[in-house]
Amino acid sequence: MAVKKNTASKAAKNGLKADKDKFEPSSYNEQQGNGGETHQQAGDDVATLTSAQGIPVADDQNTLRYGARGPALMEDFHFREKIFHFDHERIPERVVHARGYGAHGYFELTDSLQDVTRAAIFQNVGERTPAFVRFSTVAGSKGSFDVARDVRGFAVKLYTKEGNWDLVGNNIPVFFIQDAIKFPDMVHSVKPAPDRDFPQAQSAHDNFWDFISLSPESFHMIMWVMSDRSIPRSFRFMEGFGVHTFRFLDSNDRSTFVKFHWKPKQGLQSVVWNEAVKINGADPDFHRRDLWSAISSGDFPEWELGVQLFDEEFAEKFDFDVLDPTKLIPEELVPVRIVGRLVLDRVVDNFFAETEQVAFCTQNVPPGIDFSNDPLLQGRNFSYLDTQAKRLGSPNFTHIPINAPKCPMAHFQQDGHMAMHNPVGRANYEPNSWGAAGGPRENPKQGFRSFASEETGPKRRLRPESFSDHYSQSRQFYISQTPIEQKHIADAITFELSKVERPDIRSRVVSHLLHIDEDLATTVADGLGLPLPEPAQGTQPTRTDLPPSDALSILKNGPKTFAGRKMGILATDGVDADLFNALIAALQAEKANYEVVAPKIGGITLSDGTKVPAQQKIDGGPSVLYDAVAILASKEGTKVLAGNPAAKDFLTDAFAHCKFIGYSAEACTLFKKAGLAEDVDKGCIKLGNKNDTNAFVKTCGALRFWQREKLD
Repeated sequence: MAVKKNTASKAAKNGLKADKDKFEPSSYNEQQGNGGETHQQAGDDVATLTSAQGIPVADDQNTLRYGARGPALMEDFHFREKIFHFDHERIPERVVHARGYGAHGYFELTDSLQDVTRAAIFQNVGERTPAFVRFSTVAGSKGSFDVARDVRGFAVKLYTKEGNWDLVGNNIPVFFIQDAIKFPDMVHSVKPAPDRDFPQAQSAHDNFWDFISLSPESFHMIMWVMSDRSIPRSFRFMEGFGVHTFRFLDSNDRSTFVKFHWKPKQGLQSVVWNEAVKINGADPDFHRRDLWSAISSGDFPEWELGVQLFDEEFAEKFDFDVLDPTKLIPEELVPVRIVGRLVLDRVVDNFFAETEQVAFCTQNVPPGIDFSNDPLLQGRNFSYLDTQAKRLGSPNFTHIPINAPKCPMAHFQQDGHMAMHNPVGRANYEPNSWGAAGGPRENPKQGFRSFASEETGPKRRLRPESFSDHYSQSRQFYISQTPIEQKHIADAITFELSKVERPDIRSRVVSHLLHIDEDLATTVADGLGLPLPEPAQGTQPTRTDLPPSDALSILKNGPKTFAGRKMGILATDGVDADLFNALIAALQAEKANYEVVAPKIGGITLSDGTKVPAQQKIDGGPSVLYDAVAILASKEGTKVLAGNPAAKDFLTDAFAHCKFIGYSAEACTLFKKAGLAEDVDKGCIKLGNKNDTNAFVKTCGALRFWQREKLD
């Protein structure tokens, strides 16, 4: 372990805050290792960290590997014990990604990759491969709510001809940590505090931000998590990423690096924070219900699979280390090549049997796909198999139908708890003398082969210096956002830190933000009433020459139409039948969804006497559940709405959340009662006839009228 001695800054010397008669630094000023990681060492009254066997630990930040950028070594007993114990902490619920929802579908190849990989799934254009996808939150328990501010798991199991391929990714392309040995610490910090068991499914607390403020490598991920990426409108409208750098191997074992991307065909969409809080109260199953409803109605969610392909020469010249999981490769530098599509077209038959028992393992890859030396990926390859064996109670979890390959299987693995099938015949070993009756044998031609990389370097716990720039891509992400998105990031960080009790932790976070963007740091500090600290120490200076990347913005990659979205139509008895029917026709023509919200669940009667059922009663169908709203009322009906607090909330929330609002002339009374009569803007569109409704639905394709949200 190489630890650099740092000289305390003036701010660290002068900016000390009292806490129970002890003084803690209010800005980041910790000893750093070769890669800029934090090393806090024992001494004086600080105990020495040991293994469960009592063996003192010299380095708790890095796995043992062969060379600074080489593979992890199995002899690393400290890592294995630490991750082993972590994997076995909970039963039977997953430790992370406990709250998940899944569906069946297929992957269809649209562009052959036989020039770079021998994997069968990428050979024949038009060929379909069965798939199962599980979406999830990370931090919350199985019983938590859907729209938490959190990373979303995006795990895809592809039942290929050559065995299962598990592409276990997230909706964010980078991660909090660089080395898997830190995964237990990261997850422990974000989970409910062990002494009080709260807060649930939230990162707005001291433990999480304490860990983050002492882990500079986490700040790129923090920018993503504090953006609207972490509060998606739906699983259907979010991207997925493989996170790590993998390898493709062709028939000659020639290697090409690859990063995987899932891009939603309907564009990106998120909600705003105030909206997310209210959605969780109105419908904690919001994302689950959305996916179920879309598939059940035949509106099948679809993503395109894209790959970023690059060689060793690019990897060596790239500004950052391609093995660092806290970094991405901008699409402007390496374009994403679209090679297939993923379609979800079938809900599960039984949630427990499929979604709850599905077991993903990052090491499940077919021939033609291989791993890089990414230290986080190397650790995951160990951890996932151990986790599934513990959680599902047996090494035979592959016998469960949802986990079983759909291609032929032949091996000598036998017995064990819940074994559903065993080898047939006399031989349960090889080599043997029984010929064809002796069972399967290895196949050098078709079998999985690893890339024959040449590794050099000492066997040490050492993080490479190429991992030590923790702020440059954080800054690049921030400047790639639109002003509204930048405001949301600042608001999110300010909110989260306002829940942190210790001032020194708040100040330490801001000291890191100063390396990312001074205006961002100043805004957060001002929002907290916090004196601006000195910048945190940094191993590498922040690069300001990295250009913005449009691919990193949600709003620059939003939908083009209102298709697949949902409108809430608040309607009353006596509403003009022609206007109501014109709006429904416009929504259907756009392939959009809608729900009628009424004062009574029995529904409404139109002006021509037609009875229309309601899907929601007004106090059970708030506007936060919809992407846009329309208020259609008769003269008498608008009086009913004006006296209903839930109806006024329906309008004021929609307005506050920058949604497009269509309204009939009679609904103006509700605007007055809600105190919005003087605030009507171009995002509020009066509906009088068929032409108005058509134009309104087309306008809703932009999803939000962001001009309503003030930037100052």
